Amino acid sequence: MQMKTGVEQSVYALILLNMLEKGELLQGDSLSECIGASPTYFQKLLRKLVGAGIISSMSGVKGGFRLNKNSEEITVYDVYLAVEGRQSLYSSSGIFNEMFRLENAKEPCLLDDLMTEAEQSWQRILQSETILSLHEKVKQGRYAVKCEQLYTWVENNKVI
Repeated sequence: MQMKTGVEQSVYALILLNMLEKGELLQGDSLSECIGASPTYFQKLLRKLVGAGIISSMSGVKGGFRLNKNSEEITVYDVYLAVEGRQSLYSSSGIFNEMFRLENAKEPCLLDDLMTEAEQSWQRILQSETILSLHEKVKQGRYAVKCEQLYTWVENNKVI
């Protein structure tokens, strides 16, 4: 399994949106430029995040995006679901049934339980991290100085 870059781009965009004060917005083009994303692709990601209720948008010259929920309520798993959807990470291709010449094709694959358990663990981990917790890690970690530069960038690019 390899997660698409859209989840990564979305999480970092949400951290930038978390730097805004109430009533402020960031435009999609500014966000995509800051994180190095294709503006066209990034607009599709923003629409998915709006559709999931994670962010809200305002149209017009002074339009843009802002968080629609408190950052402590938005988990990384929420972002994953908004971008990737609810599909399972594992789907048996029938090799087990073929290998053992099982007549009942509905027989569970040997890996089904293991993969289900792994996916549930993965989900719990992603559900335990929020946009706020990631933002706090950036502010307090080795990137604190760079984080201040991002606050300056947000201040210079926000729309009121």
